[in-house]
Amino acid sequence: MNALVATEPKVDGEAQYLTFVLGGEMFAMDILGIKEIIEYGNLTTVPMMPAFVRGVINLRGAVVPVVDLAVRFGRPSTPVNKRSCIVILEVHGEEGVQDIGVLVDAVSAVLSIAAADIEPAPSFGGGIRADFIGGMAKVDGRFVIVLSVERVLSVEEMAQLSQAGDGRAPVREGEFAQ
Repeated sequence: MNALVATEPKVDGEAQYLTFVLGGEMFAMDILGIKEIIEYGNLTTVPMMPAFVRGVINLRGAVVPVVDLAVRFGRPSTPVNKRSCIVILEVHGEEGVQDIGVLVDAVSAVLSIAAADIEPAPSFGGGIRADFIGGMAKVDGRFVIVLSVERVLSVEEMAQLSQAGDGRAPVREGEFAQ
């Protein structure tokens, strides 16, 4: 389950996306930030974390937080099944690069999607924050929500939510936590 194999060669104007299912809907994310896909398991829960942080895993000696994307989108927690997996992403923030895992119901495929087949994100509805959506791709006559991973997994925003969840105010540079 660790290897990502593209189904089609990359062509100018196209990018490769990992498609996956979450709550019965099809989503996609650019494969460039994906390090690997692992089976769900050996998760350690951490007290006083925001609800969307499912826990942490030990990935070759590194502690990697695992985010439940469904909860991050304001939906009920993802039930774990045989096809559930964790997609390990490399996320760039103000303090450098951090690996973050995201829990998904099932991984579908790696597809090449032409830029012309991606429409701008709608300004209404969608069931998730509009800034989380990078666009809507047309794949086989069906829409796939292309996520803006940098916004969904903003390390700074998640840290602020974590601090708000435990009653602490965010600490700015040069200040001390109380």
